[in-house]
Amino acid sequence: MFKTDRPLSYFKALLLGFLFQFGSASATAGQAEWTEFKQRFVLAEGRVVDVGNGGISHSEGQGVTMLLAVHYNDQKTFDRLWQWTQTSLQVRKDHLLAWRWTTKHGVNDFNNATDGDLYVAWALLRASDKWHVPAYKAAAEAILNDVKRLLVKPSKWGPVILPGSAGFEKPAGQIVNLSYWVFPALNDFSRYAPDPVWDQLGQSGITLIGESHFGKWQLPTDWVQLGNKVIPAPGFPAQFGYDAVRVPLFIMWGKKASASVLAPFQAFWGHYQKTPYVPPTVSIENDAIAPYGAASGILNIADMTCRYPALQIRPEYPINTQDYYSATLLLLADMMVEEQSR
Repeated sequence: MFKTDRPLSYFKALLLGFLFQFGSASATAGQAEWTEFKQRFVLAEGRVVDVGNGGISHSEGQGVTMLLAVHYNDQKTFDRLWQWTQTSLQVRKDHLLAWRWTTKHGVNDFNNATDGDLYVAWALLRASDKWHVPAYKAAAEAILNDVKRLLVKPSKWGPVILPGSAGFEKPAGQIVNLSYWVFPALNDFSRYAPDPVWDQLGQSGITLIGESHFGKWQLPTDWVQLGNKVIPAPGFPAQFGYDAVRVPLFIMWGKKASASVLAPFQAFWGHYQKTPYVPPTVSIENDAIAPYGAASGILNIADMTCRYPALQIRPEYPINTQDYYSATLLLLADMMVEEQSR
């Protein structure tokens, strides 16, 4: 047996010192990655550029980046992002955001994308709480009131979130995107903008994910239709793809994880982690996978899902080689891990 004359308090202090240094190193690395992200994707006027999608800007990108700015305590960048978002995207008759902006045409689609609205409202609420700016909260509440008024609809599974104010209510049933159930945001809405609907949406989201088991791997598709039962949405690729990969991230972050809910994702990613590459998409019609490997943002979510609940800060996926979407997934996953380790 190992023996020592040192008191127990010595080893407690040593351990605390190690944890402090590890936490400080992680925070420093996170700030460096945030700086890298800003340099690559955020313009001086506060516009976020999706370099992997033709250089457009969209409400999702603005909202996610505002959320990251709050996390990294960067109010100066946050204000630039919010100013551009208000001026350029909050141009509808309601408080929702036009979802798409291009350098050639400005807003070229005035429909909203509800995940973008949710990210922006979430960021504003967190910013109000952190920096004590009442105007942020008022702006968030105005967006959320219109989300409830225009986008939250009843269904046999409970309230659901339409992906946009136009085009998603069909005679055969509503079309929804399960990655728009941003469970950690719904949790914060219940805290900062209380309304029973947020918890109800949290419950309906898990129910719908449980009903969306398709193909060999029993995975959800990016888009589903809510008719007599939940089916892959007609007119959309019948695949588990770039939208649905966010579903397990939000399940874990929103503290909705259970063995049964995560099992399909773990089975799929666990299988392909033993093969030459992990595909970013898989068809639920013929189980065909993409002929190329997933980017680091998706690989990181796959790793976290397969080892849940043993989450840790990822050291192996730098963002400097990633496109906008992969980089945001990496930074959002880091946010989740840091928040759950507090």
